[in-house]
Order: sequence, then structure tokens, then C-alpha cells
Amino acid sequence: MSSTLETLRRDFGGDIIEPGGADYESASRSVLVTGSPAYVLRPENVEDVRAGVGFAARTGLPLSVRGGGHGFAGFGTNDDGVVIDLGRLAAVEIIDKERHLVRIGGGATWGQVAAALAPHGLAISSGDTKSVGVGGLTLTGGIGWKVRKYGLALDNVVAAELVTAGGEVVRASAEENPELFWAIRGGGGNFGVVTAFEFAAHPTTDVFHGTIAFPAAEAATVLQGWADHLRAAPEELTSIVDFANPFAGGPEAPVEVHVTFDGDDPELAARALDPIRRLGTVIRDDVALRPYADTLVDGATAPPGIRLFTRSAFVDKESVSAVLRILAEVGASERSPFIAVRSVGGAVSRVPDDATAYAHRRAELMFVTTVAGPEPVVEAARPALEAIWRRLAPHVSGAYANFLASATEQDVAAVYPAATYGRLAAVKRRYDPGNLFARNHNVQP
Repeated sequence: MSSTLETLRRDFGGDIIEPGGADYESASRSVLVTGSPAYVLRPENVEDVRAGVGFAARTGLPLSVRGGGHGFAGFGTNDDGVVIDLGRLAAVEIIDKERHLVRIGGGATWGQVAAALAPHGLAISSGDTKSVGVGGLTLTGGIGWKVRKYGLALDNVVAAELVTAGGEVVRASAEENPELFWAIRGGGGNFGVVTAFEFAAHPTTDVFHGTIAFPAAEAATVLQGWADHLRAAPEELTSIVDFANPFAGGPEAPVEVHVTFDGDDPELAARALDPIRRLGTVIRDDVALRPYADTLVDGATAPPGIRLFTRSAFVDKESVSAVLRILAEVGASERSPFIAVRSVGGAVSRVPDDATAYAHRRAELMFVTTVAGPEPVVEAARPALEAIWRRLAPHVSGAYANFLASATEQDVAAVYPAATYGRLAAVKRRYDPGNLFARNHNVQP
């Protein structure tokens, strides 16, 4: 180990942070999970990433790769292993103005991207939180405020640069290493460290964005009406419904319909949004025209000792009514989890099922349940949560990797259906046969 560490110190130009170091306490944890890695490496460039990957491979220590560090499963840290923190590889550069191509460092956050593109009138379909990393979100999906019009974040990737387990720097695109390009669009961090992405951005205007809230008692009616409207609404409209928020009254918390209409025409926006306003008794409506970058919110960091247990699934059109009825009943009960339902469809569903490793193209909705609290509280809530999911099981399918707090075999099977998994495994055998990149929803080589 000593000679291997000496080699790292010689070849690595960034910071090497060890237990007891000045920055260790903050560097050792991801946003949602505390860890105690032996080494946190902060590379300055691609050669540093190669050195870090080589060090982990030679020592056999567990390896975590951190972009924004928001993963619910805590993949961005570990105990007694190596963390490669990409935060300094965060440049955002327009490389082709005519085609709106943007090169983004693997450690950038979506807030940095939105801020850099705003002066040029450009945007990329991404998530909804400023501090979320481009890499983690994109490699497994990317459902945000432009998803129904412009698809998932990964649908807008045109190329990527990776450091493989063997230390090679490879480029993946439709023309170069196309099977790897297929795999990284949905297959997570299984195949290497993505040091840079190239995205196709699009011109953007200001957007109508805000929340239309209703009383908790109207949840069932609002949810069903909302889903019916989204099915026929223009693709410029993307929406999320939150309810049973434990920090706003639990079963008495308002039903919050968050909306973005991707355009600045007030008449078109009203046509898309007024049917939502007519679904019930509006108790709050703050929808207003604002810059797209302002739709992204600041991410919250859980206080020490607080765990978030998150689980997700997809809903096809024929099951929407049954699932929303169950969720409305659950949300009205004491100790309900926090529930969020997201509209998808639109541009997402126009991509062929096998075009990328994201395999849930036909879904109309994606929903999430979250239980938060100290570990004993979360564990005590698990039996009731499992009962809820048993009720839902006949009506739902799959799972969205970005909203999963666990990584069991069942979770991996939900994220990757059998045909997708088999194709991913073949790519894994080529680029990471030793499974160095195992801290993810892992595809075995």
C-alpha cells in the first residue's frame, strides 16, 4: 500500500484528503449519507481522475465517484475506501453555437449549468435542484421541468468522455463506441468515470412556473383530474403533485400542484393551466413568468442523524386511476409517507424503448414515497410502508434509480428489465470486467 500511495502522491495533482485532515469532515460525506472513507481525492483534470482510478484498482479499496452527492443510496461515499470527488471538473462551455452544443464537466451541478447558459438564452432539460450533479442525474435519467417537451436529461446527451476501469480515456457517441454510449444513457456509473458530457441545449424563453395548492380533503379529485388533464395537455406543461408532507401537516397538508409551462405566451399558458385551477378550491396560486434558471431550487441537506428512505415506481396509462386512488387514501392516513407524483410521457415516450438503457418510456407517471427521520423512526415506519407498496404492486412497474434509497437485487431488477440488464452486462464485461465501479445500482459483469 505504501508504494501505491507514493505513486498516487506523485501522479495526482489535486487534493488527497485523509481522516484527520482539515476538510475531511465535509469531504467524507455525501449530501444525504455520512461515510468514513480512507481517501477523498479531488482531481483537477482527467489525468488526476486516471491516477485516482488506478489507485483504487491497485489497492482493491471500494471506490465511490461523486458528482453532486445527492444520491439517496449514498453511492457518493463509503467506509474505508476511495472517493473521487469530481467537483472541480465543473466547466460549462458552448462548443458549437449553431448547434447549441455544450460541453459540461462531470462534476458540474445543474445550477451551475443553468446559470452559465441563461445569458445565451439556452437551457438543457435537467432536474429541478441547483446542487444536484449533472453526472448522477443524467446517467440514470433526468426528470425535470422540461421533460415532457425535451425529454430526459440523458436524451439530450450527444457524447461523453469516460475514464474506464483500465485507466483509458474513451469517447462515447453514436459514432464512437456506440454500445457504450447506449449504456451510459440509463446504466448509471457502471462503466467508468464520466469526466465530461456534451449536450444539445435548446433556445429557451422565460417560463410560467409556480404552485397551485388545494385543501388536503380534495386530494382524490385533484389527483385524478390532474392526471386526466396532463394526458391531453400541451407538452410545454410539466407538473409534479406533492401531498401528505409531514413538515406541513401530514394528512392535513395541502395538495401542491407544481407547474412549469415552457413558454412566455400568457394566453397559451392560461389555456394549459386554467383547467388545473378549476380542479378544486384554490388556496394558493403563485404561478408567474420567471427565468428558467429560477425554477431550480436550492437542495436541502438533511441534518445529522436524519435518514431519508425513498422509493419510486412507474405507472402506465391503464393503471393511473387505481394508483392515484390508493395514494390519495394513503395520504389521508396518519403516518403517511411524503408522496410526490411526476408527469412524464410526451417527448420521453417518443424515444424507442431500446434506444437507451433507460427502459421506462411508456410510463405516464412516476411517483415517489419518502419517509424521513432518525434511523429508529424510519425503521419503525417500514412495516406500514411495505404494506402500502404491497397494495400498489399490482398496478406499478419498475423503479427510477434517482429516487431509490436502496440497491438490492430487487431494486436493480426494477431499474433494469431483463433484456436491458443483459445488454448492459455485456458492456460491463468489456469496460469493467472486475466490477471496480460497483457503488451504484450494480450491473454484474
